Amino acid sequence: NYLHNELKKRKKTGITLALLHEEYKDSNPNGYYSYTQFREHYKRYVNTINPSMKQIYLVGERLFVDYSGLTVPIINKKTGETNKAQIFVAVLGASGYTFVDASYSQQQKDFINSHVKAYEFFQGCPRVVVPDNLKSAVISNNKKGIVINESYAALARYYNMAVEPTRPYKPKDKAKAEQGVLGIQRWIIASLRYQRFFSLDELNDAISILLDKYNNKIVKRFNKSRSELFNELDKPNLQTLPKERYVYKEYKEATVNVGYHVSLDKCEYSVPFEYLSKKVQIRYSNSTVEIYYKNSLIATHTKLHFAGSNSTKTEHMPKSHQYQSLKTNPGSFLNWANNIGINTVYWVKKELKSVKHPPNVYNKLNAVLSLSKIHGKKELDLALQYALQNSLSKTSSIKSILDKKLYLQKELSDIHSHQIINYHENLRGNIYH
Repeated sequence: NYLHNELKKRKKTGITLALLHEEYKDSNPNGYYSYTQFREHYKRYVNTINPSMKQIYLVGERLFVDYSGLTVPIINKKTGETNKAQIFVAVLGASGYTFVDASYSQQQKDFINSHVKAYEFFQGCPRVVVPDNLKSAVISNNKKGIVINESYAALARYYNMAVEPTRPYKPKDKAKAEQGVLGIQRWIIASLRYQRFFSLDELNDAISILLDKYNNKIVKRFNKSRSELFNELDKPNLQTLPKERYVYKEYKEATVNVGYHVSLDKCEYSVPFEYLSKKVQIRYSNSTVEIYYKNSLIATHTKLHFAGSNSTKTEHMPKSHQYQSLKTNPGSFLNWANNIGINTVYWVKKELKSVKHPPNVYNKLNAVLSLSKIHGKKELDLALQYALQNSLSKTSSIKSILDKKLYLQKELSDIHSHQIINYHENLRGNIYH
C-alpha cells in the first residue's frame, strides 16, 4: 500500500518503482527481493485493488463497429490513380462473428450503408450497437452527455437499436472491436497485399471469400468456429429485420417561406400553408423528401433533380389558391391557347418544352395569354407568329409587338399561311394530355 501511494505522487515527485526498490533494499540489508520479484509482487497487489472486469456479452445483444487503420488501394483504370478503400468491421459480442465491408470513405453515407449491409449479412440486427467516437456516429461524448449524429440516430430508430458509443480513453470498451479489426488485418487485409483491385465490387468480392474462411476458422479458446458460435448464440436471438431495406437520408433545417414552400438543393417543396414561417426539418434521400414539424410528418414529395423545379400539392394550399391552381397546368394553358389561335398553341408548346419543369413558366404563360383580353385574340395570335419568326420570347417583347403592331408588317402577312403549316406539326403531344 505504501508503494502504491508513493507512485500516485510520481507526477509531482518523479519517483519510480526502481527508486522505491532501492529504498526497500536499504531498509532490509539482510534479505530482500530482486527488482523483478519486487515488481511482480507489486503488480499482484495492484490487481487485487483494481481488478480488470471480464466483459460478458448477452447473446444477440451487442454489435461492435470500427474501421481498420489499414486501407486497401483501388486503382482507377483510366488514370492509374489510387483511392484508399476504408475497411469497415462489425463484430457480434457473444460469438465474435464478423462482417467486413470496403467503401471509399468513412463519411456518414458510407458508414450507414455498411451497417445496413452488416444487418443483412447477419440476417438480423442487435439490440445495441457500439461505435467508436467517429463523427459519422457521435457529435460529442463528454461529461455533459452524449450527442448522437441525427442520421445515425435515425438508423438506430429504424432497426429498434440503442447506440452506446465507447467512452473516450477507455480502451476496454472497444476491446471486442479492436480484436476483430486486428483479426481482419492479419487474415484478410494482409492476404490481399499482392492483389490489384479496380473497383469496390472487386475488392468486396475478394473480402467475402476470405471472410468466410475467417469466420469458419476454429477459435482455440472455444474449440468452435465463429460461424458455429453465431448459429448457436447470436443468430437465434437477433431482432428480425424490417421488411424494407433502410434508405439513407440526409437532414436539413429550414424555415417555411411566404409561399408555404421550403428550399432544398435549389428546388422548392410545399407544406400545408398553416406552417408558414415555422422551422421544420427536411429528411431526404435520392428519391424522396419528407418534411417534419416537431418530429411530426407534415409533407412528402418525390425528390426533384433540376435546379429551379418545384413540387406543389393542391392540398397544401389555402382554398383561394386551390381554385386558382385549377387554371394552371399544361392542359389548361393549351386549351386556352387553342381558343386564341394556332400560332398561340405552337408558342405555348414551345415554352413548355423549353423548361424541364413546366410550372416554371406558368406565370409567363398566364401573362402573355391574358394579353388577348386587352388586344384581342387575333392580334395576339399574329403577334406570337411574329415572335416565333424572330426568336423573341420575353413577355416584354411580345407586349412591344402588340403595342407597335409589328405583326401588321407586309412581309410577314405574305408568308402567313405558309408559316401556319410548319407550326401545325404534333400540336397535341404528350404534354397536352
